[in-house]
Amino acid sequence: MTRSALFDVDGTLTDTNYLHVTAWWEALRQGGHTVAMTEVHDAIGLGSDDLLARLLGEDRDREQDAHLSDAHSTLYATCFERLPALSGAGDLLRALADRGWTVVLATSASAHELEALRRALDADEAIAGATSADDMKEGKPAPEPVRRAMDIAGGTAEETVFTGDSVWDMRAAVKADVAAVGLLSGGICRSALTEAGAGETYRSPSDLLARLDTSVFARLERAT
Repeated sequence: MTRSALFDVDGTLTDTNYLHVTAWWEALRQGGHTVAMTEVHDAIGLGSDDLLARLLGEDRDREQDAHLSDAHSTLYATCFERLPALSGAGDLLRALADRGWTVVLATSASAHELEALRRALDADEAIAGATSADDMKEGKPAPEPVRRAMDIAGGTAEETVFTGDSVWDMRAAVKADVAAVGLLSGGICRSALTEAGAGETYRSPSDLLARLDTSVFARLERAT
């Protein structure tokens, strides 16, 4: 049996959510839009189309979307060489791989961004595969990112745990019928993650690593 450990990346394994907030805020400002940073933060984890729909509304000038998304990507790319992995992130992935889990990344980032994130994580030996926004027709909270990552891992929903930091991650996991673990490292509160479907929540990757033996990962190991 294949046990699959699927992970979001931004805010879950890397401390990059607020870099995205700043990049989106500035891209929107350059496009003539005033959006509070708290609103931008709540939308992080959505694909760019869904993020803009949430922040600017369905009746926005959609001809601006590509320009705004490109501006965000350009601004965020200035941080590529200094993206910080969260403490314990690489060790968590390696520990799960050592316990027999197939680790796959499932992110809303572009393939280009994912390359930079993987360099920051420096744990490729533990990562069996990854899927990015470039592979998707629908981003989170649709279940497609989780299901595609599960296909890469080769496991079933009953053997899968998806870990993320946003309500969009949790909702995607619920729709894909997999166990959802929430991390507070992305800045979303515990109650919001739990309400969105998280069965367990931890402060950070290092906190989850320290508690692996009492987590859903250990329970699935004993069950299979």
